[in-house]
Amino acid sequence: MIRAGVRAILSSDPDIEVVAEAANGSEAVDLTAKHRPDVVLMDIRMPVMDGLAATAEIKRQVPETSVLILTTFSEDEYVARALGGGASGFMLKSGDPRELLTGVHAAAKGAAYLSAKVASRIIAELNRGSAGQRMVRNASSREHVETLTERERQVLALLGKGMSNAEIGKRLHVVEGTVKSYVSSILSGLGVRNRVQAAIIAYETGLVDEQW
Repeated sequence: MIRAGVRAILSSDPDIEVVAEAANGSEAVDLTAKHRPDVVLMDIRMPVMDGLAATAEIKRQVPETSVLILTTFSEDEYVARALGGGASGFMLKSGDPRELLTGVHAAAKGAAYLSAKVASRIIAELNRGSAGQRMVRNASSREHVETLTERERQVLALLGKGMSNAEIGKRLHVVEGTVKSYVSSILSGLGVRNRVQAAIIAYETGLVDEQW
């Protein structure tokens, strides 16, 4: 029933084609290898193989496919594992159906997508621990951001808003290849592996709230 509802939402968008459905993580891996879709919408808790293991395996076998995680507030503890597995974004199952479409389109363009509510929960989860540990983490994030150029901070802010390279280029009036170079430099400067981790830092340091 849940899959039927998700499929109905996705099918309402003429630019989205649903090519397959999977009942468990193992099926998701097999069907992704067969169909090689632009985006996989992944649940976390599933039989046979959970969504986190399936995400990591999909990114190993079909790295060009983006994986968008559907989560609930009760699954915050899985966020770090999903990030490590190469997920392209996180969305709430209870979110607005229109946001689901936005997230899928963003993931299809290679962008990182974080629901604002999910982003705040992710940051809270990553900041768990003593006050001293939280201060160290937040100070470290700010310190890394301060090493970026003003243009790189602009790109990071827009990346945090879920924009693709092409959309960032259009906003900043630069070519897409230039944005790609900026993103690579940003990931290196922040010491992170992917756009989602960079987007979290953009939220964490308040960059996404600034107007560029």
